[in-house]
Amino acid sequence: MPDAEDVRRIALSLPDTTEKVAWSMPTFRVAGKMFATLPEDETSIAVRCPKDERDELVLAEPDKFWIAGHEAQFAWVRARLAALEDEQELRDILADSWRQAAPPRLLDAHPELGLPSGG
Repeated sequence: MPDAEDVRRIALSLPDTTEKVAWSMPTFRVAGKMFATLPEDETSIAVRCPKDERDELVLAEPDKFWIAGHEAQFAWVRARLAALEDEQELRDILADSWRQAAPPRLLDAHPELGLPSGG
């Protein structure tokens, strides 16, 4: 089961990513734009997710994904770390969120961070 240290290690391995404490929790940013946070005492992650995909995720796997009330109007979703299958799933979720926040120059420079395999 992935934990907060796995989140930190994987997020910081993505290009141009920095960690900054905001709202009393760790946040991860690419080129200054936030793409992940570690809320709920670091037992979950909040990541960028298009609203249509987010709603499908929550319906398909409500034990894993949910929408925090104060984030409902934004394109963000929460994922329980304990419910993730493995580190690869965590990596895919973080990379997907990173892609949504990264500027085009980074996306062009890192094609290996393209769409998840099989997705």
